[in-house]
Amino acid sequence: MPAKVASNTSRVSPWLTSLLYPLGHYVVLPSYFGKIQITGQENLPKDGPVILAPTHRSRWDALMMPYSTGQKVTGRDLRFMVTADEVKGLQGWFIRHLGGFAVDIRHPAISSLRYGVELLVDKQMLVIFPEGGIFQDGEVHPIKPGLARLAIQAESIAPGLGVKIVPISIRYRPRIPRWGSPVKIAIGSPLSVMDYAKSGSTKKEARLLTADLEIALKSLDESY
Repeated sequence: MPAKVASNTSRVSPWLTSLLYPLGHYVVLPSYFGKIQITGQENLPKDGPVILAPTHRSRWDALMMPYSTGQKVTGRDLRFMVTADEVKGLQGWFIRHLGGFAVDIRHPAISSLRYGVELLVDKQMLVIFPEGGIFQDGEVHPIKPGLARLAIQAESIAPGLGVKIVPISIRYRPRIPRWGSPVKIAIGSPLSVMDYAKSGSTKKEARLLTADLEIALKSLDESY
């Protein structure tokens, strides 16, 4: 049976997503940016638990992800992991009702990621920026271990769950996007968490998975 996911106030509001996502897809992004080139959409799983792991280059990434991987592509809602500082006030209300959920990055113990684990066991699609922040120097920065730990924890709770991690490269030209900037989004082949969750050592498994995800992101980034 799927895990109950009521331990967080986050939810996907159908009326809000049906209003805001088309606005971003058809009006905001096409009006502001130049050509948006997307490759690898065939790599996106249409079902099962998925973590989308994109590089983070701009706040625009939060709109680029639904544009390139969301309902119109996969038929699936996205659940964004964000920092606790982002879910305050009016902005926080919108984030929570668009499927965003907060973690405390200052104390990234597995207990603080429990809701993300529940969502994976519930076979949902999560977006986690694995570098942990926005970087505009054109380099893939070291991947934080929390993403891999979350994925392996979910796989260990429900053996055979089949969590997939999809590396995604987002690049703007120039690196700090402005009006008319072209965008390239490359979606890589999924990493199967079951291939790593075998040794019984969560730390070792997470370390190997994190290293391979970083290699995959660098390869995608360098392909452009």
